[in-house]
Amino acid sequence: MEQEQLIKDYVDANLQEAIEFLEKLGKIPAPSHHEEKRAEFCKKWFVEQGAEKVWIDEAKNVICAVDCDKHEDIVVFMAHTDVVFPDIEELPMRREGKKLYAPGIGDDTANLVNLMMAAKYFLSNLIPMKKGVLFVANSCEEGLGNLDGCKEIFNKFGNRITEFYSFDGYMSQCTSIPVGSYRYRISAKADGGHSYLDFGNENAIYTISSLIQALYEVEVPTEEKTTYNVGFIEGGTTVNSIPQEASILYEYRSPSQKCLSEMEEKFNKIISDLRNSGKNINTEILGIRPGKGKMNEELFKSWTESNISVIKKYYDGSIDLQPYSTDGNIPLSKGIFANTIGTIAGGEAHKREEWVDLDSLSAGMSIALDLMLKYAK
Repeated sequence: MEQEQLIKDYVDANLQEAIEFLEKLGKIPAPSHHEEKRAEFCKKWFVEQGAEKVWIDEAKNVICAVDCDKHEDIVVFMAHTDVVFPDIEELPMRREGKKLYAPGIGDDTANLVNLMMAAKYFLSNLIPMKKGVLFVANSCEEGLGNLDGCKEIFNKFGNRITEFYSFDGYMSQCTSIPVGSYRYRISAKADGGHSYLDFGNENAIYTISSLIQALYEVEVPTEEKTTYNVGFIEGGTTVNSIPQEASILYEYRSPSQKCLSEMEEKFNKIISDLRNSGKNINTEILGIRPGKGKMNEELFKSWTESNISVIKKYYDGSIDLQPYSTDGNIPLSKGIFANTIGTIAGGEAHKREEWVDLDSLSAGMSIALDLMLKYAK
């Protein structure tokens, strides 16, 4: 049977199951670092499909391994369980025609369903693979989850992983360029006091303002687009008090790890200079998402183009190749070929009104299965 017909028959036969699966999974709360309920649900589902080697690791990743004991090289197919919302009770859901609404239903629940339903084909049919395969429902992709789930996969299997796919975003997206970021909370402390009686005492807001000015005078690297931002500031108590404390949230971003490292050096020098001048400055790293490392760019481009050709079999729109910050940052920073590929249609991502077009699951599941079949013997 030709592969295209095999995929169509499988998807047609399993589409209703995929929709019902999405309706169940999409109600389970999963804030970053608190994905336990979804993890247990996904593990149980894998076992029910016949998975012999499936477990939940210390980072709350659900890992289903296929043929990894037969091959040294491993390919990873991943989609994340966490959502951006803090709910710990069942997430609200409603269906209107072919649209399913729920917080996090598209980012990334529907992509995860497409991954797992495609993986079911291999578990049900015991397909031998050219490489070991990890099907991963990973934790901590969103926000200050800091890609911790993906990082743990590479801590455990990193020297064996040769290719990496993350299913995330909309069907138009194929991300091969990561946006790395370093995020900090920076605080200043001072003696403070009464605005009149203690006039002249050190002012924490003045110190933090001087820091902001220095940060905004930094010349950014020009090798790749590099940005910075102070996005939050707080401090002080009343208008007649000299502030004792003030703090900011600051980040810089770039697709290039080299540029990020240059920004880190400049940042550290600014902080060091302030401390050497007697200022009480404390820095806390809130999150690091690495940028792209060195790799064979010609081969990587060819590999990405082959994945785009698969997407185009099932999606006739233009392909979005813009840089994004995803789980793919981790392998790309290590020089490992990685694409983050969307498998759904929908809208209002990161809003409680997010929705998914249920008709898009057919094409999305087809994309996921087609990509996986490249590794079947």
